[in-house]
Amino acid sequence: MINQIKTISDLHEFRTSLASKKVALVPTMGALHEGHLVLVKEAKYLADIVIAYIFVNPTQFAEGEDLDTYPRTLDSDIEKLEAIGCDALWLPSVEDIYPNGPEITVQAGEIAKPLEGEYRPHFFDGVVSVLARMFELSKPDFVMMGEKDFQQLQVVKKMVEARNLPLEIIGVETMRDENGLALSSRNLYLTEAEYSIAIRLNKIMKQVATNEISEKNAAEELLKAGFDKIDYLTKRIGENLCPDPQNSDRVLVAAWLGKTRLIDNMAIEQN
Repeated sequence: MINQIKTISDLHEFRTSLASKKVALVPTMGALHEGHLVLVKEAKYLADIVIAYIFVNPTQFAEGEDLDTYPRTLDSDIEKLEAIGCDALWLPSVEDIYPNGPEITVQAGEIAKPLEGEYRPHFFDGVVSVLARMFELSKPDFVMMGEKDFQQLQVVKKMVEARNLPLEIIGVETMRDENGLALSSRNLYLTEAEYSIAIRLNKIMKQVATNEISEKNAAEELLKAGFDKIDYLTKRIGENLCPDPQNSDRVLVAAWLGKTRLIDNMAIEQN
């Protein structure tokens, strides 16, 4: 049985018992899929103990977003984590994480301003606020994060660097289904018809990454395929997300399909 940790005092007791063992933290909001499980599996290679947490963080949702309807599948999540040998599952309450009520306590840096920051300006402040608190409480040596949320990965790396935290952020390659769609908890929102459109995203992104088509033409192709709106589809320098046509090494995209907002990215092979 996986060790379920529900209070800060239980977390402190568990963390103290680990002495000098290396600990990896896997942050999640639940509705676990193979992409999350790969983070746990990779963590087991690096660390002696792996702690996953499930916490639907209210400060990264704006009014009108899907906080209340975000998929919650705790029983299934526990079964999946037990099956792959995750050592502990931390299930914090909102009161534990935000003792003064949900609030932004940490500001994301400049790298948070483009792309996602233009469309969800609240989002990254909420992410770094919750993660700073999680890191403070769990004191991990490693934190595992997926590359699907590529800008988030860079934002968190910069936050850790700026705060001089004694931990390492490990990016793990995006997991995709058999049709190339990046795994995401929000994929559960897609209807069967929408899914058949969604799988075009990866194919069109590849064409941009290999310079077969321009970003503008790619956006037009997505709309023709049935996407409702493109927030952005662009090439950037991955490390800082600056636009640079000559040195871009990452394609990033956010596109709407019905009520579902899909984000994805892909490395550009350098010649």
